[in-house]
Parts: sequence; C-alpha cells; structure tokens
Amino acid sequence: MLAVPDMGLQGLYIGSSPERSPVPSPPGSPRTQESCGIAPLTPSQSPKPETRAPQHAPFSVVVAIDFGTTSSGYAFSFASDPEAIHMMRKWEGGDPGVAHQKTPTCLLLTPEGAFHSFGYTARDYYHDLDPEEARDWLYFEKFKMKIHSATELREQCPSLPEKDTVRWVLTVPAIWKQPAKQFMREAAYLAGLVSREDAEQLLIALEPEAASVYCRKLRLHQLLDLSSRAPGSGRLGERRSIDSSFRQAREQLRRSRHSRTFLVESGVGELWAEMQAGDRYVVADCGGGTVDLTVHQLEQPHGTLKELYKASGGPYGAVGVDLAFEQLLGRIFGEDFITTFKRQRPAAWVDLTIAFEARKRTAGPHRAGALNISLPFSFIDFYRKQRGHNVETALRRSSVNFVKWSSQGMLRMSCEAMNELFQPTVSGIIQHIEALLARPEVQGVKLLFLVGGFAESAVLQHAVQTALGARGLRVVVPHDVGLTILKGAVLFGQAPGVVRVRRSPLTYGVGVLNRFVAGRHPPEKLLVRDGRRWCTDVFERFVAAEQSVALGEEVRRSYCPARPGQRRVLINLYCCAAEDARFITDPGVRKCGALSLELEPADGASCGRREIRAAMQFGDTEIKVTAVDVSTNRSVRAAIDFLSN
Repeated sequence: MLAVPDMGLQGLYIGSSPERSPVPSPPGSPRTQESCGIAPLTPSQSPKPETRAPQHAPFSVVVAIDFGTTSSGYAFSFASDPEAIHMMRKWEGGDPGVAHQKTPTCLLLTPEGAFHSFGYTARDYYHDLDPEEARDWLYFEKFKMKIHSATELREQCPSLPEKDTVRWVLTVPAIWKQPAKQFMREAAYLAGLVSREDAEQLLIALEPEAASVYCRKLRLHQLLDLSSRAPGSGRLGERRSIDSSFRQAREQLRRSRHSRTFLVESGVGELWAEMQAGDRYVVADCGGGTVDLTVHQLEQPHGTLKELYKASGGPYGAVGVDLAFEQLLGRIFGEDFITTFKRQRPAAWVDLTIAFEARKRTAGPHRAGALNISLPFSFIDFYRKQRGHNVETALRRSSVNFVKWSSQGMLRMSCEAMNELFQPTVSGIIQHIEALLARPEVQGVKLLFLVGGFAESAVLQHAVQTALGARGLRVVVPHDVGLTILKGAVLFGQAPGVVRVRRSPLTYGVGVLNRFVAGRHPPEKLLVRDGRRWCTDVFERFVAAEQSVALGEEVRRSYCPARPGQRRVLINLYCCAAEDARFITDPGVRKCGALSLELEPADGASCGRREIRAAMQFGDTEIKVTAVDVSTNRSVRAAIDFLSN
C-alpha cells in the first residue's frame, strides 16, 4: 500500500509526476510556506527496526562541562588513564582559602552587550560596581542557556592534545526536549568547542544518566546509606558507611553458583558487583533548577544499563527555596519594595542572595539554633528612605512572627522557619519520586541514588529518607554528591554505549496520505485526485512514546524527489505524548521539527526515480539521522532541525 507523506508543504507531488500539482488539505491542516515535494517508496506499515552497532572515533581526552542552574564546572580525563578524572582546582575569584571545583553560573555583560566575565569573577565585579553604574550592566544568574569556552583547561594541562582529538560532553536535564538539546549543541558550535563538520566530537549527556554511570564505579566506602544514620543526626559526616549494610548480602552472593565476576572486570564498583543482573534502581538528580528522575536496570554480560521508564521530573530545584525566601521578604517589607530594590540596587540584591545561600546550606532538620542572615547596608538605607521608618519597625509590624531583628543588625530566622522555606520544593520532589515508583514498569526497585547539588541539603536528605524509607527503599548518597554528574559525564564520554536501551519520551512520526477506506477513515479526510481516493493527514509513527529503543537501532524510510534536479527534500516531523494518535490534526499532536535531505546533482546515468534512504536513531541522547543515495551509494547530508518552529 502506497503512503504519500504529507510534508506540510505547498506543492506536494503524488508519485513522481514532474507536473506541479498542489494537493489541498482540509482546513486546519498544518502547512508551511516553503515548497519542496517528495514521493515515498516505503509503505505505510513501519518496517522492523534494524540495529547497527554505534561507531565512536578514538579520542585522546574527554572533557565534560556540567552547566548547572546555580553552578557550573568542568572535568577531564585522558584515554591513557581514564579512571583519573581531573577537576578544576580553584576558579578565579573564588572565596580566599577555599578550593572551589565549581563556579556560580553567573554571566556579566557590559552596557554595550559584550561579554565581560563569568562565574565568581562576574559576581564579584558586579558586586563592586557603583549602584548607579550597575543599572547599565547586564547580570544574569541561575540560567542555563549559555555556554562559555573554558580556556583554563589548557593552562591547567599544557600537554592537552590537538583540538580534533578532544571529545566534549555537555550535560542537560533528561526531561529536556529535543529543541533544548539542539540549542546547547548550537551554542557549543558558536563557542568554538567543535565544528559542525565534526559534530561527533560533541556528546550530549543526560544528567541522571551521567550520575548513574558514575555511581556504578563507586566503592562501598564512597557511599552513604541514609537509612543507617544515627538517630537525631542532621549532618552528613555523622552517617555510617553503606559497607556494613551490604556485608551480609555480599557473603550470600559469594556463595551463589552464578558468578558476577564479569561486573568487576567491567570496571564497576563493589556495590554493583553485589547486585544481580536485572536489579533496578532510581537516580534522582536534584539540582538547582529541576529534579530529574531516571530508572535503570543492570544487564549482563557487561554491566550495561537499560532505561525502564522515560525520564520524568519537574521544576523543583534549589532555586525554589530562594524564591520562597524572596516571597518571605515580600511579606515583611512589601512586594513592591522588593521589586523596586532589585531593580534599583541590583548589586546589593546579589549580596543578599549570597548571604541567604550561605545560611541555607547550614539548614538541617534537627538544628536547634536560629540562623542570622545579613542584610546589606544598602537594603537597610534604601528601605528607610522609601518607607520613612527602619527595617526593625517593619519586622515588628509584620505578621511574620518567626523572623526577628537581632542586636547584631541581622535578620534572625528560627530553624523551623528556614525548614519551612524548603517544604514546597521538597514536597514536589517526593511526590514525583512516589509517582514514579507507582508505575508498573518500575516495580522491584531496590535503590534510590540521591545526587545533584541540592542533594547536599540535610533537609532534603531527611525528608526523602523519611518518606521513602518505609517502602523498604534504600536511599544512598555518594560522598561527592555535588560532583557526581560532572565526573559521570567524563565516564560517559569514554563509553557512550553504557546505556544500551532508552525509552522514547514522545511519539514521533510524519503526516502521510493513505488510501481512503470508507468506514475506517473520517469523511472530512477524503481527498480525491486523478480518480484515486486518499485519506489526508494520517500520522505515520516512527517510534511510540515510552517505547524501548536500543542504541544504534534504526528506523528506515526511503523517499524519492518529486522532480528531476530537485536539490532539497524537506519533511515535517510531528510528535505527541499519546501512543495512539491517528492524524497529525489530533489534539496534542504538533509539528516539532523538520527533516532535511540535501541532494547532490544527479549524474547523467541516473534516470527515472531516485531513491534516498534515510535512517533515524531514537535510542541515543539525541535523535540522529543519516541518509544515502541508493543509486550512487553516496552519503546524503541529512539533519533534523528542532529549532525551526
């Protein structure tokens, strides 16, 4: 049965007729302005996907950039010693006497819009600007849509190989859609990390996957089991190692007739050596902006990983606590005042957020004493001038009775009040984890790895353990929890095939014309042309939402240019969350991108129909496409643009 793709383009050709015959569609059908027709060679029924082993070029060094909402960093390792992960020792502008392996994700632009500085340097320079001058500068923080090349790498390691032997890895949340991933890739091209011609030098790593890859390398003494902490403890250092919790299981497994030596030989850590193939676990990446959840299953014989459910999560990161603090200030001093202060005294507002961040990190569920938060002098002075009375008077008049004014000239907040600021964000994280664990696909989960910068919070750790410990779920935290994703991204760059199977987050496909079948197809979809009856806007599915897709698995389609000499084929891609969408006009189905095939001129020997075979892969961290001209067996430049909308 012939299926003619609805390209969403004016001037679509049925078959390979050279005559220009526009094909009408019912009102409401998606259309674009460009004209570029094709005729299909593949039938409507999807052929069985084929799996091709992914090929990865050899690289001398892997460099990973963890571009976080609140802080960023980079790490690298050499192929000659892949287990040795090198970190940035100290970022320029960091606090004196403190080793910072990450820097704040802060960007400072000059009044003319030119780049000035990044990280601590940006924060400190902006802080020292005159308040009036600071209004003209552009200061950005807690954002995640900009990449700046890390020139410190070569200074730290002068023997860095040539550019084309470096593999770069950028981390993104697993819940990000394809346009956001493409945005990061485009930013990397603009930053000069890699060129478009060497696109394989850049990998996009999903943050919870990177954490999972790193955790599988850890030894038992590098992990902390929250369920074994001493009663009343609220600090990380007072919890016992996970080693004792697994000692009995280790002895039992050693007696098992099924050896798991293959796991140790694959380079995994001791904890994983104690797990059996088929064991399941959750990784909860709690970062500055989002919580990102993924579920993996351990596979034989090489310790590869299989995703059991599509990545999930939501906007429940540490910045939610910052927002709650800002709302608290609005209740005390007035929302209008806080808005005005942020606009007219931006540098002082940065000082205030830094002061709160320092106290936020000391919050704990069992902390007894109150916390003092410094108010910048600019805040105190500006409030007096705006309101005609001082901040102490504002606190006395406020209905917020758990925040006082201390004799040292600071806001004094009770520990209960500080913990209350965490609750909306922490509750959102727990609800997402509980909803995930209720899915039938993830039954039998044994472990929960809590990772990410926000996972350092004792408040979050205690809440997750309290809520999920009763389920029999073991909640585990790596010692260097804030660096887990960054180090894991380096390991992922060394072995991108470690995650062998992923779940497609959405259903992807194209619009096609199928033969009209009365009683099966809606009458309004009927199109009659040249005596043939067609059903328009049929959604031909490439891959379904939540479908398991192996790395290297290909979905193939063949197309034929509609006219001789055609140089470009453009095909609209559609997506939706549902698995059973029938038409591209169904609710929830939307145009998400465009597949383009750039054709070389056909030689004189190529007459008649010209077949272009496209192969798409949905099992990687990005959707990929390749194409070949069947008549010449030459590669065709193929790409999917998810930013075209």
